[in-house]
Amino acid sequence: MTISNELATGHWAAAAAVFLLAGVIKGVVGLGLPTVSMALLALWMPPVRAAALLIAPSLVTNLWQTGPRATFWPVLRRIGGMQAGIVVGTLGGALWLGVPAGAWASVALGAALVAYAFWGLTGRQLHVPAAHERWLGPLVGAATGLVTAVTGVFVVPAVPYLQALGFRRDALIQAMGISFTTSTVVLAIGLAGNGSYPASAVGGSVAMLLPALAGMVLGTWLRQRLSVAVFRRCFLAGLALLGFYMVAHALA
Repeated sequence: MTISNELATGHWAAAAAVFLLAGVIKGVVGLGLPTVSMALLALWMPPVRAAALLIAPSLVTNLWQTGPRATFWPVLRRIGGMQAGIVVGTLGGALWLGVPAGAWASVALGAALVAYAFWGLTGRQLHVPAAHERWLGPLVGAATGLVTAVTGVFVVPAVPYLQALGFRRDALIQAMGISFTTSTVVLAIGLAGNGSYPASAVGGSVAMLLPALAGMVLGTWLRQRLSVAVFRRCFLAGLALLGFYMVAHALA
């Protein structure tokens, strides 16, 4: 059964609602679109198909987040080694482990969500000395790539590492946009290489772009009116609960 057939049987509205919600979260806190969309879509479709659906929304919203152009190259130079690691880790993981599929992928995704949520809820701020960035960046990138290949989610350990680099808020948002864009493109290549990103998936992915962008616009508007810290705590707590549910459901 193709992705388009699955959505034609009544899942279009649910999928659109997922991407709208994920876009809102990304607009408010600067991340979460692939994480939320993968987690919720995987509740009723195989993770590999959920990963294929998120390619276009993730790519476009992350490209949006890579601006402004004036600071793009300085940020990219600092995290360039990490991006190289992401490419190697994702493609290597796709060749070695295949694509996100089956109960094991759901368990891995749930564990990744729980790990990231608990790290965020502890409120601990890590710090990476500048002297260690040259060798640590590629290692973190490779680890992020492996997690991406297994789960379709690219926040762990990328986001904790980027936050530990001491970027200012706007530069951190930009660095996450660059990293997520790299992961999205390479994930698409990995899926295509494994025959898991057919032409039928492109239309469904593009269709999810509109609700994702609408959600991101709404989230950006809400960010000016809500306490981001409170929203982020609720978001992380929800991810932890969802991750536990996915692990328990897959192992039941």
